Amino acid sequence: MMIKKVLFFVLVLVNTISFSQTHTTYKPERDKINDLVHTKLKVDFNFKEKQLNGEAWVTAKPHFYATNKITLDAKAMIIHQISLDNKKLDYNYNYDDASIVIDLPKEYKKDEEFTLYIKYTARPEKVQQKGSAAITDAKGLYFINADGLDKNKPTQIWTQGETEASSCWFPTIDSPNQKTTQEIYITVPKKFVTLSNGKLMSQIENGTDRTDYWKMDQKHAPYLFFMGVGEYEVIKDSYKDIPVDYYVEKEYAPYAKDIFGLTPEMIGFFSKILGVEYPWNKYSQIVGRDYVSGAMENTTAVIHGEQAYQTPGQLIDENVQENTIAHEIFHHWFGNLVTTESWSNLTLNESFANYSEYLWREHKYGKLDADMHLFEDCQAYLDGQNTDKHLVRFNYVDKEDMFDLVSYNKGGAILHMLRNYLGDDAFFLGLKTFLTENKYQAAEVHQLRLVFEKITGKDLNWFFNQWYFGAGHPRIEVSYDYNTIQKKVTINLLQLNVNEFKFPLAIDIFENGQKTRHNVFVNGNDASFTFPYTKQPTLIQINADGVLLSEITENKVLSDYIFQLKNAENYAHRREALLEVAKKQEEKDAFSAVEAAMSDPSYKIRILALQKIDLINKFSKKDAIHKIMQIANNDPKTLVQATAIETLGKLTDPELKSIFEKGLQSKSYSVIGKSLVAMYYIDKPTAVAKSRELPDEIRKILATPLTRIYIEEKDENELPFIAKSVLSGMFLTGEDTTKSLYQKAFKQISESNNSEAIQNLVDDMVVKGTQYKSFNFDKVVINLMRTMVNDQKAKDTANKVRNTEIIKEGMAKLL
Repeated sequence: MMIKKVLFFVLVLVNTISFSQTHTTYKPERDKINDLVHTKLKVDFNFKEKQLNGEAWVTAKPHFYATNKITLDAKAMIIHQISLDNKKLDYNYNYDDASIVIDLPKEYKKDEEFTLYIKYTARPEKVQQKGSAAITDAKGLYFINADGLDKNKPTQIWTQGETEASSCWFPTIDSPNQKTTQEIYITVPKKFVTLSNGKLMSQIENGTDRTDYWKMDQKHAPYLFFMGVGEYEVIKDSYKDIPVDYYVEKEYAPYAKDIFGLTPEMIGFFSKILGVEYPWNKYSQIVGRDYVSGAMENTTAVIHGEQAYQTPGQLIDENVQENTIAHEIFHHWFGNLVTTESWSNLTLNESFANYSEYLWREHKYGKLDADMHLFEDCQAYLDGQNTDKHLVRFNYVDKEDMFDLVSYNKGGAILHMLRNYLGDDAFFLGLKTFLTENKYQAAEVHQLRLVFEKITGKDLNWFFNQWYFGAGHPRIEVSYDYNTIQKKVTINLLQLNVNEFKFPLAIDIFENGQKTRHNVFVNGNDASFTFPYTKQPTLIQINADGVLLSEITENKVLSDYIFQLKNAENYAHRREALLEVAKKQEEKDAFSAVEAAMSDPSYKIRILALQKIDLINKFSKKDAIHKIMQIANNDPKTLVQATAIETLGKLTDPELKSIFEKGLQSKSYSVIGKSLVAMYYIDKPTAVAKSRELPDEIRKILATPLTRIYIEEKDENELPFIAKSVLSGMFLTGEDTTKSLYQKAFKQISESNNSEAIQNLVDDMVVKGTQYKSFNFDKVVINLMRTMVNDQKAKDTANKVRNTEIIKEGMAKLL
């Protein structure tokens, strides 16, 4: 499962829920009284009622102890019939709308199989369980535009099983420590394509309908079952002799391989580094409308949210789904082949998938690119309310709480530290051994530790106790003592955290233009290390390789940061230095260092330098501006070009018009967007005219720069267009300037006479308020609607009554 990262942070802000660790009673995985063996399903759909008509044959056997009962999870269903081993008589059972407790006619012994037949109706709209930060809803089965009334949205069906929502659409033992083979017959109108786990065995037409038969012979957990239904085009690809398919709407079929085309290479790369060949018989990816998360690793049938849809003008800047694509592929080893035996051990699924993003980027784009990604993941964890959460957590409040920045980001960083400590050979051999020993089974973290200990001969209890079964991270205060007579420097490390951490640490000492790397091991809260020098060091860099997940405090002056910006190996340290140096650009050396950083190997450093450079500064002169012009024209990254244009645009200099005109011809939408805004401030008619010439699909993608122009223009005619992006701009962005822009846009729409804009904004509020209701986002938008009602009352406009009715109708849908 891949979290919608931006959404996660936003909902933490607007939500009243606390994500800090609350110590409750121990939460074990449920006992395995019976084991699933095989699941056979036959389903069709009632689109009008948003229900599934199902038949299930569930084959099971006692795990160890003899039993005459079985309990199946089945949420909000109507149970029509239950039979046993093809005997057409109902057995005694008790159903409480959540689970079925069935009395068997005899006591079954270990490994004695039996098959239950259950005829049922699944009613996902009646399901009561809540979602999580990663998965915003939990009703298992989703009908999208089921009545077809929304002409702008296709009719689709898709499922979402994690954590325990597969039992919303078929009876099962809905636990990650269960494994079952499966087959499913899906009957749909012939116009629809279907997707499920495993291989499509047959398709049989019957009048206006068609039944697709999917079969999977390898065992996997019930939460990984999947069905997808819709009008899709299937784009064919392959890895070796394994089919790799991309299910996309017709509009995006030409771009499917641009979006997903690295999939075969990713499968091959992960197979090679893990030493375990991709273990399944196909790999399909489908894009679902209104999907409740970022993506989900259903075995051989991955679903992505519609943010995966991108056009060449976006992909030239960055494929925003690439990390997610890698993440879900890696789950097919960690999560699907070997599954966490309990949600407490979720790190065995999500931490590994998170770290796979680093591994892929390191392989494909180099270590610098991977380190940039790791920094952002670590920073997100450090910025969150996570310091009291264990990675392996048995005392969670709700299993959904496990899907957080500890299980994902911190867990990925911990694997990076473990890899660094053990070395690549031992680390990847450990992964191979763990996967091989536990394939098609469930496992827990202790098994991972024991594998690494067996391979390396090292005791790793200290590592797992502090990182997996403990909380927090080192918070280190650094000081230096120089003995100028003996020419030695002592580095003092004081941990300020409550827990004592032990860890390896890289220290770089720069002296006489040379760098020396010292690898030390910190064994307590108060540690010191002494090194000789010939000439007093120019800089000492702690955690020089950036591997240790930590917060480090030390006293540095401007000259230290300038040197660090130019010479530090690790991306995070150069970034830190740039932010500090940029604060002192009234000093020429600092300004020159920021200017030089615009040529940094890291494109994100280049972007940051362009954003921070002070062109009003007395040192800026023509040479810095000329350099930015060159970047705007020639930087290999279009995102850097766009930032350079944005920086030049702040000068409002008509002499730069040719740069912006060239930008408007770019294939990159980010470059076009920044060029439009820059052009607006020196030639408004040209910018406005160009904005209106853009095709609707590009206007939608460039909503933020166009909103900036139309708000400045006070253009009432464009308010309906702006209204569709207001909520996303206010809440789903991390940029303060963008939030401020859309707050201004909200106010302008709220006070306007434009009923179409009011309707578009209210419609979006209802959709997002409903979609994220489990995070109290409905209350946020209701309060915004109340503000709109008050704004309308305060205005004497022709449509005041109608606009107020529109807003109140929206409120009624959410209340």
